[in-house]
Amino acid sequence: MVQRLIIDTDTAGDDTQAILMAVLADSVAVEALTVVAGNVEFDYEVENAKYTLELADAADSVPVYEGARRPLLKEFEHVDYVHGEGGLGGDLFPDTGVPSADGHAVDAIVDAARESPGEVSLACIGPLTNVALAVRREPDLNDLLDEVWVMGGAVNTLGNDTPAAEFNFWVDPDAAKIVVGELDVTLVDWGVTVRDGAIGGETLDAFAGFDTPYADFFATITDHTREFSKERRGVDSITVPDALAMACLLEPDIVAESDTYFVDVDEREGMTRGYSLVDELGITDGDPRTRVVESVDESAFRRMLEDMLRYGDPERSL
Repeated sequence: MVQRLIIDTDTAGDDTQAILMAVLADSVAVEALTVVAGNVEFDYEVENAKYTLELADAADSVPVYEGARRPLLKEFEHVDYVHGEGGLGGDLFPDTGVPSADGHAVDAIVDAARESPGEVSLACIGPLTNVALAVRREPDLNDLLDEVWVMGGAVNTLGNDTPAAEFNFWVDPDAAKIVVGELDVTLVDWGVTVRDGAIGGETLDAFAGFDTPYADFFATITDHTREFSKERRGVDSITVPDALAMACLLEPDIVAESDTYFVDVDEREGMTRGYSLVDELGITDGDPRTRVVESVDESAFRRMLEDMLRYGDPERSL
């Protein structure tokens, strides 16, 4: 049975690969992209989403809904310095001419869930503002959705935006707190990305050698992040957390270990803004409802990414 999917995205480089992975897979039907404030300036995110769909010949079949242009309560900063100006490496600035869908992203999520109870899943690969607003719009959203996958948080590890927080949770911690508190989420965090989802320089060079539009696009959007990684962390590699989360959604068997914990998010301003509390020891009296992906079959994930870039089919070897 084909899984129906809405992807909520703050479309920059890594988001595009997650979107391609889903659109090119046979096991899911992407019904909409909903865009949220996050990685780069909002209008860039919208065009990046449309350009990615065009690359996969899906711009006519997958509508793009514009959503929240700022977090619920907090101020935030874009991370063009990570992804390059515009979000696609710094040299690519799409102008597709593809119109956005009528209506707001939050309404698109809620309407789809109401019209098809239990049939639509969410893949959340940006800050969770749109999803939190959807929860407030429809209190029964958890019962109306099938699955909710979230790329976010830093589970008992250093964050990638601050020492305490991963970027998506830092941008809108108030929204993240609502979502993990009120929806049954499967969480793919920054820590498992670093452990099992990093792509080293030799592999990147091999990917760049594939003579396909997908591989060329991947090289374009990763060159800047690769240089950033060398400067910031001293390693020739990149991380693709959104693509890792999407791969786990597409092929649950690549999840090697997971467990269910109580998860909360520190929404306060200060050093711990966006900190994701994951009660692995059961110390609190919180309800353990969040499934946390703790390890992934690294070789299987890399094979899915390679198959997508080389053959346009992330499920080719499954």
